[in-house]
Amino acid sequence: MSAVLKATPPPLRQASLDAARCALSARGVSRRFRIAGTDLVALAGVDLDVAAGEFVTILGASGCGKSTLLRLFAGLDRADTGTLLHAGVPIAGPSLQRGLVFQEPRLFPWLTVTQNVATALLNAPGGPEAKRLAVAEHIALVGLAGFEDAWPHQLSGGMAQRAAIARGLVNGPDVLLMDEPFGALDALTRARLQRELRRIWERERTTMLLVTHDVDEALLLGTRLVVMTPRPGRIARILDLPRSITRDHADPAFARLRAEVLAMLDDGISTEGPLQP
Repeated sequence: MSAVLKATPPPLRQASLDAARCALSARGVSRRFRIAGTDLVALAGVDLDVAAGEFVTILGASGCGKSTLLRLFAGLDRADTGTLLHAGVPIAGPSLQRGLVFQEPRLFPWLTVTQNVATALLNAPGGPEAKRLAVAEHIALVGLAGFEDAWPHQLSGGMAQRAAIARGLVNGPDVLLMDEPFGALDALTRARLQRELRRIWERERTTMLLVTHDVDEALLLGTRLVVMTPRPGRIARILDLPRSITRDHADPAFARLRAEVLAMLDDGISTEGPLQP
């Protein structure tokens, strides 16, 4: 493996991390579904720690369980085995401290941009004026100033996804979870929003966890990359992503890194036997 890929220790050796420093933690997590009378194992023995302030990208082929893992961290589903923690506390259901952005914006068509973003604050503490200011600040943060009163049908796909990201961040959550948020966008809009999301993370330092099957996106956005095996999903590699390399797609070092990650996927990271970092 090239020197530009610095592998972190395998997940099981991360168990010694101080729980207070871990925004998210999974230990021995497995999830199976019953489909047409047959058990389908989506995840098998997943161990992962995400430190506070990290931007972790999870990469894998469609059907590898990465979205299932995200839903488990969000509290929208429950693991069959293992534990999931947020700041050391077991995850028992959804929380205002874990924002969630889906592949589709999922805006309410009968609400304006301002009203859609404000829905995330309905059950949050604080008075009306503080909430109004928070909504306005986050609409500006995602570059939608001037479109506060627009209806969803008046927005482009990229603008609608910006509104969804603002809604996910307006609570000031500890963690923002994103399930292929740019997957439905055209290439130019996708690249623009990737840069915007990285800019927001650099400013806010909200812990972010994003799942994708796009290698370039995973490398551009993450500070660490988690590579998953095909189903049943396990974590095969965890790689540090040097910003000096991933910020410039024209850099030969980026091309080498990208080629090596693609090789991991194309060579078929084995689902049999022990997984080595």
